[in-house]
Amino acid sequence: MKGFLEDANYCIGLLDEGATLADVIDNCIYEHTHTGKRAFYVGDLGKLVKKNIQWQNVMAPIKPFYPVRCNSTPGVLEILGTLGVGFACSSKSEMALVQDLGISPENIIYTNPCKQASQIKYAAKTGINVMICDNDIELKKIARNHPNAKLLLHIATEDITADEEMNMKFGTTLKNCRHLMECAKELGVQIVGVKFHVSGSCKELQTYIHAISDARCVFDMAEEFGFKMNMLDIGGGFTGSELQLEEVNHVIRPLLDVYFPKESGVNVIAEPGCYYVSSAFTLAVNVIAKKTTEYDKLLPSGVEQARNDDEPVFTYYINDGVYGSFASKLSEKLNTIPEVHKKYKEDEPLFTSSLWGPSCDELDQIVENCLLPELSVGDWLIFDNMGSGTLGEQSAFNDYQRPLIYYMMSFSDWDEMQDAGIASDTLMKNFFFVPSCIQLSSEDRFSTAA
Repeated sequence: MKGFLEDANYCIGLLDEGATLADVIDNCIYEHTHTGKRAFYVGDLGKLVKKNIQWQNVMAPIKPFYPVRCNSTPGVLEILGTLGVGFACSSKSEMALVQDLGISPENIIYTNPCKQASQIKYAAKTGINVMICDNDIELKKIARNHPNAKLLLHIATEDITADEEMNMKFGTTLKNCRHLMECAKELGVQIVGVKFHVSGSCKELQTYIHAISDARCVFDMAEEFGFKMNMLDIGGGFTGSELQLEEVNHVIRPLLDVYFPKESGVNVIAEPGCYYVSSAFTLAVNVIAKKTTEYDKLLPSGVEQARNDDEPVFTYYINDGVYGSFASKLSEKLNTIPEVHKKYKEDEPLFTSSLWGPSCDELDQIVENCLLPELSVGDWLIFDNMGSGTLGEQSAFNDYQRPLIYYMMSFSDWDEMQDAGIASDTLMKNFFFVPSCIQLSSEDRFSTAA
């Protein structure tokens, strides 16, 4: 287990059936408590295998193209590549990253709606032809730098229940599609399909019906211009819930069968990102500072709440924040709650608390108001569902120490990969056996000494 902890260079610990994710976290915390309290992730790569099986059972034959920006860590990319998943890249670095894994250009699409000319040239040089376009300026830029490009017209979707401003930020209208086709014809650029995206926050599945109907209109329009369309990208927005996946499939399947039947030759793809990785990663952070805060400063303005004036209110600072693993907190609500690692009694009092990152910046607030038992400096907090967002990205702060990543997989998931014939020799070299993890006493296992 010690090698598992210290080897930050991509390796995967194979756990026997007696070991659990909680055991791995306990042992990592035990090691870090004695060697230096650094934030870390534990990634269960077996969950990626399970998610892919779930996708194939529910959504086949729609091929998934994983958005690399969601989580670009090597373990994730190599497992998904081995599973036969395609990749949706938004930059040169992402394209290079997946190509270094031996991924064929045919399994890569360039999805950035606002592309740099130099990166379009890189895509052309490396044989990545399929890319997204939603306006004539972008179309002309692509024509100059990648004459062999194959474009998917990104059409806007209308979802009045989600953030309408963000929803309409990218994507063109049906009316403008005709103009883009005229331009493409003049410039000699191929248009091969349509893309749309429905936000994961969308509660109205009728949006998919409108989007697929609009896509069919664009396909019909393309026939007038002589374009041979063969691809439909239904985007991302898949939350990871099997129920949501089945609900989406229930809505889109009849329309796809009517508008894009198998005999039409249209390949339908999707871009599930959070779906694959969100639940696969758990983050452990350490409390580095603590202070008592005035209660009224924790409440939103205009809100009053009765409390005992003698009851303390705590502010905790942890060794990771919005300039690191919690970057998504700057633009959206945190979708996970902190769990205290140390054991405490059921009747132990809970106190109003807030959690902040290490930068001391006013934006670096992770949790505004939650109830926790009183913590001490050196205690650990656990956040689950942390696999999507900033893993693989650099922090804005030079002195920020990126969390270590420890990959694991159960023997049953490993056997399933081998039985399916999808475990490559290159991937197998990254595995090593972890015998039931370190067996610690209960006192040692839950030690939180500073």
